[in-house]
Amino acid sequence: MTSVQNPPSDAVAPRGGLRNLWVWSARHPAIFPFALIVLTCVVIGTINPDFWQLANLFDILRASVVRGLFALGVLVVLASGGLDVSFTAIAAFVMYTLTLFVVNAAPWLGMAPILVIAAVAGALLGSVNGLLVNVLRAPALIVTIGTQYAFRGFLLTFIGTALFMNIPASMDAFGRLTLVKVISDQGLAVELPAYFLVLVAAALVTWWMLNRTLIGRAIYAVGGKPDVAARLGYRVERVRVFVFAYAGLLAGLAGVLHVTANRLANPFDLAGTELAVIAAVVLGGARITGGSGTVLGTMLGVILITLVSSVLILVGIPSSWQTAILGGFILIAGLFFAQLDRIVES
Repeated sequence: MTSVQNPPSDAVAPRGGLRNLWVWSARHPAIFPFALIVLTCVVIGTINPDFWQLANLFDILRASVVRGLFALGVLVVLASGGLDVSFTAIAAFVMYTLTLFVVNAAPWLGMAPILVIAAVAGALLGSVNGLLVNVLRAPALIVTIGTQYAFRGFLLTFIGTALFMNIPASMDAFGRLTLVKVISDQGLAVELPAYFLVLVAAALVTWWMLNRTLIGRAIYAVGGKPDVAARLGYRVERVRVFVFAYAGLLAGLAGVLHVTANRLANPFDLAGTELAVIAAVVLGGARITGGSGTVLGTMLGVILITLVSSVLILVGIPSSWQTAILGGFILIAGLFFAQLDRIVES
């Protein structure tokens, strides 16, 4: 009687060149959102050739600034094993409070000091999240849901609820400053605003921090295995405070840029955009479980989300279907990265 043997584990996994391709994809997760961006652009451009205009590219880049700053903060928190949903509340608190302060008390203040104040204020509010996570020993998601409501509640109760259109002159001028201006074939001026450079600078700083500094190594180590990281000498509590403070800093900057771009301060703005930002980071290859994620993948995820939410209207796809398409992309991303993990570990 012959025994039946189970096939070896590598018999069901891709072998040779195919496995090498999967391993390469795992090391370069940005390839997934890039492929979806190319596919989406080809489909839209084929259906409506008007898509291939410089104006649409500038619109996508302009719409990606605030969302991109949020996503960079979420990336750093996710890489450390946490999850932050309070960043829009921090942005609304900073942008509205700071706008009122400058108009009423310091109308002479320039844009550079305003950005510095916004960054510091956002970092302070973000550090509250990190301190509460350490003190309460509670999941970061629960803590930041609580602070999200607390920050917005304080803003609407004690600071104001009115739409404020009289923004400071320096913020208005910065919002109108143009980085690139091109005249289209139709004679229309196509502009890329200068505040786009803030996102570029934030992305470069975040990439340098995560890939070239000790704090970057600590963030990934804490996100991967916090117990092991602690035994290796990493200060887990300090890392957690730092990542939430950094996310708050970027949220503060995003809030001010939101005001400069729209030329009004609305305390109700940005609410409800948290899931789209988190989805962009996940599409870029970051895992909810922590210890992974790249700046390039995150930026491509932001562009993909912006593309789906603002450009599909060119081919007549209603907003409800845009949401469904975005949900499909997220499910595909989850399956894709889960398959990568299984193949790499096999």
